[in-house]
Amino acid sequence: MMDLNEDYYKKVLDNLYDGIYFIDQGMKIIYWNKGAENHTGYTHADVIGKNCWKNILMCVNEEGIKLCSGSCPISQTAADGCLREVDVYIHHKEGHLIPVSMRIAPIRDLAMQVVVAVEIYNESSPKFTLHQKIEELKKLTLVDPLTELGNRQYIEINLKGKLEELKRYDWSVGVLFIDIDNFKEINDNYGHNTGDQALKIVGRTMLNTLRTFDIIGRWGGEEFVAVIVNVDDEKLATVAERLRRLVERSGISRNSDRLGVTVSIGGTLARKDDTIDTVIKRADKLMYKSKASGRNCISIDTRVKVNMSG
Repeated sequence: MMDLNEDYYKKVLDNLYDGIYFIDQGMKIIYWNKGAENHTGYTHADVIGKNCWKNILMCVNEEGIKLCSGSCPISQTAADGCLREVDVYIHHKEGHLIPVSMRIAPIRDLAMQVVVAVEIYNESSPKFTLHQKIEELKKLTLVDPLTELGNRQYIEINLKGKLEELKRYDWSVGVLFIDIDNFKEINDNYGHNTGDQALKIVGRTMLNTLRTFDIIGRWGGEEFVAVIVNVDDEKLATVAERLRRLVERSGISRNSDRLGVTVSIGGTLARKDDTIDTVIKRADKLMYKSKASGRNCISIDTRVKVNMSG
């Protein structure tokens, strides 16, 4: 009969694609497999012995609310011994947020102490599919090389198609104009490398937040445009607020500190007489209204109404 020791099981776990890690009773990470490294960017050496929710992953829900010790599903499982499955956003080592599903289960170690086992995986945005999409855009020169989002031409092509669908089929479409707050100060105070990192973090966080059939791209400089389909003004505001909150929860790691990044957002629904230029200008004007209101907020045009019954 084969003798399967602890090293054998660690080798098996290390070769799984999904991220697997173990938490002890003090909420410290005691095991971290290769899959967890691939998902989060944190190496084994980065995390062992550290508090998972406070220092490393810092989970937030889809509204951007941080799940601290009391509301953390891992600490809840450690307390009550119940299995859990949750969808959350976690911080990647590079600073952006990534959506993951977690399976959380209590187990006992060799000393019969309760340890929490956590599996992290992502079925909605497979890494291969995202990589394939980026490569296709590169071939068509429609990708921004820094953020790896679609570029201005990519946004215009997609927005033009959505405006045509609005005119022909009455399919609603909203536009969000998004600008990173105090971006010049980030460049001036921390250097252009940090500014580039901020652009990547904001872009990747927003990409990971939107539905697969919505469009997000870099318009230019520190500006992004999102094209959101099948929405009314309330739903557009909900999407914009989710983007704002999750970007606010992201940040640039600088040694033991985290440099926060926020965005100001303006949003409007397209009208049947809109062109690309008119709808973008309207959303841009609303973005400046958010800037004037103190930044890190949203301004949505509620005067444009659509019929969502169809």
